[in-house]
Amino acid sequence: MDRPNFRPSRFANRNQSNKQASAPRFHSPTQNMVFLSRLKIYTVCFIFSLVCLSFFSCAQQNSSYNISKANPRAKKITIWHWMTDREEIFQELARKYEALTGIRVVFELYAPSDAYSQKVRAAAQAETLPDIYGILADKRDFASFIKAGHAANLSQEMAKDNGAWSNSFFSKAIAVNEFLPDNKFGVTPGIYGVPIDVMNIQMLYNKSLFKKAGLDPNKPPQTWEEFLQAGRKLKQAGIQGLVSGWGETWMIDCFISNYAFNIMGEQKVFATIRGEVPYTDLDWVKVFGLFKQLADEGMLASGIVTMINKNAEQNFANERAAFAFNGSWCVNVYEGMNPGLEYGAMFPPSVSSKYPMMIWGGAGSSFIVNDRSQNKDEAVKFLKWLTADAQQIYLSRGTNNLPANKNCISSIPDILSEFAKKMNQTTHPNVWPVQEFPAVIERMDKGVQSIIIGEKTPEELSREIQSIKENELAKARKKEN
Repeated sequence: MDRPNFRPSRFANRNQSNKQASAPRFHSPTQNMVFLSRLKIYTVCFIFSLVCLSFFSCAQQNSSYNISKANPRAKKITIWHWMTDREEIFQELARKYEALTGIRVVFELYAPSDAYSQKVRAAAQAETLPDIYGILADKRDFASFIKAGHAANLSQEMAKDNGAWSNSFFSKAIAVNEFLPDNKFGVTPGIYGVPIDVMNIQMLYNKSLFKKAGLDPNKPPQTWEEFLQAGRKLKQAGIQGLVSGWGETWMIDCFISNYAFNIMGEQKVFATIRGEVPYTDLDWVKVFGLFKQLADEGMLASGIVTMINKNAEQNFANERAAFAFNGSWCVNVYEGMNPGLEYGAMFPPSVSSKYPMMIWGGAGSSFIVNDRSQNKDEAVKFLKWLTADAQQIYLSRGTNNLPANKNCISSIPDILSEFAKKMNQTTHPNVWPVQEFPAVIERMDKGVQSIIIGEKTPEELSREIQSIKENELAKARKKEN
């Protein structure tokens, strides 16, 4: 039992100006004996008080931390993360796990995400990563962590009990953390991360504004033509159409990808990335033409090409636009901005019925077990517990994020369920068999911004992209030789 940290100076000479506190002057043996008798009584009482205080202090500590204090050698799992919106929930789950198992779990928050990423990279170089952590990077960077020995292969654990752990997740969430045989990164095939939530990017519509424009709030548009017709009615009612953070070009890239898959199918998209189909192909011109059509119809919110997503979210939450193109994380955002907002999720309206619409999605956040951790087995056990049904429901309800555990869909809010139901129709560049050159993506996304503001035509953009593509392919071939 730890001894209370008393400081004698706090009790000695605390009132030197008080004569009763000063050393008394004795004039007779009787007075001395009385004083000594009283002094003994005061001393005994004081010591008894200290003992009681010490006892109750330790008892209180044992009541709150009975497991870790009773067993000072109990194992501790350290987890680094960047998720400020989940910090309180993580701490509560850590307390529950310690009470259940005696294993202390320490969540350490480092934000913002850029600072977190720098810390993780520095720790990887110094080989001081914690037991569990996450990586905010693309598949190539993820592969470099694995090849450096910083990520444990969890395939065997996922496969135990006929794949019970693996099968509890949405398959697209596992795919983000999985490296298949003969992958281009040279990583040993396996699953190297554990998704704790999932996400996808769809469209949202404001039910109140639909009513105001004479639209059915229970029947959002399903085809591109229905979408344009709804936009015209909204415009007549003085309501802006679509808002999104297209000042952040990755969101434009996402929208392009959706309609490229829908118009020409994934095989033709991948063939284009490999250089077998040119960007001047009419299907690509048609994809870029959708943005011109939206601009010409007046369906896009004012300033959309320079708008960051946070501002776009504020516009939709404050009912300044009827449609939004945003991710499932918006449920938590809108709840904070306008709890009374009446809205629903809708799949992006399709242009073609020949190929399915595919939306970006997959694991939202994932945790990795440090392969060098001395607590690797305990870390795996904790992640199994964290992704079990009860904890996933608790995490989802507390943060309004989609659970990675697909068994929990029936226990989450309706709006989240609307997102969850489309997880099987998700894709993401991180799981594609080929990746486009960054220079090509940049030209494409910025070129779409130029189309929206009328500076460029879809045909002109197609030719520009193809020219850059050919230059990048020539560089790649030269480097290979």
